[in-house]
Parts: sequence; structure tokens; C-alpha cells
Amino acid sequence: MNWEQLCKLGLALPEVVEDVWFRTPALKVRGKAFVRLKEDGESVVFLLESVDEQEFLIEARPDLYFITDHYRGYPAVLARLRALRAPECRMRLEQAWRLKAPKTLVKQLDQRPPAKPARRRA
Repeated sequence: MNWEQLCKLGLALPEVVEDVWFRTPALKVRGKAFVRLKEDGESVVFLLESVDEQEFLIEARPDLYFITDHYRGYPAVLARLRALRAPECRMRLEQAWRLKAPKTLVKQLDQRPPAKPARRRA
């Protein structure tokens, strides 16, 4: 995965825009950032609900998730873009989006009909 592919997934969520946060590309909902590209260009920061979730993700998938000292004790996790796959990315994006989106937008998303799975060609 790369940043452009991640953005395409994130922009499918209601009212998401590309912007800048901490001088790096980011996705925001109504002015609130929920994911950003790190300065290295190889990892992203996803906001999380809790530090416990951070610890769980790092323990469960150390090949994908990690933190630096800066994020220790803060509800966020870094993810290596090259190891991130679309289903996991989509889930992380939506969870982070829900933390920052107004309740009215969350309700709007929850009322959408479920997406039809893509058909695979034989």
C-alpha cells in the first residue's frame, strides 16, 4: 500500500478531505485529523481509542504496527505502509474516523446500506 491508495480508501468516508497536519499529508473530517503520513514517507499514524489498543496491535502484529517514544502513552499507532493491506487499512481508517467525526456523520455512515462485495473474475 502507498499513501495514494490509503487516501483513496479514506476519501470514501463522509466529508473526508486531504490536508496537512504537522507539516505532512493527512486525512481530516471537518477539520480534525485522524491519520497522517509520517515524515519518512513509509509509515502512517492512525489515531486509536486507547493505549491498550495500541499495545494489543503492536503485540499481535509487530510486522505491521509499532510506535516511537513520541507515541508512548498516546492513543495512536504507526503502521508500515508496505505491510498494510486494504481490508486492514479500511478498518483502521474507519475506526480512526469515528473518533473524530461528529456524531451526525457517524450516524449517517451507520445508516448506509452495506457495500456489495466485489466479484472476482474467473
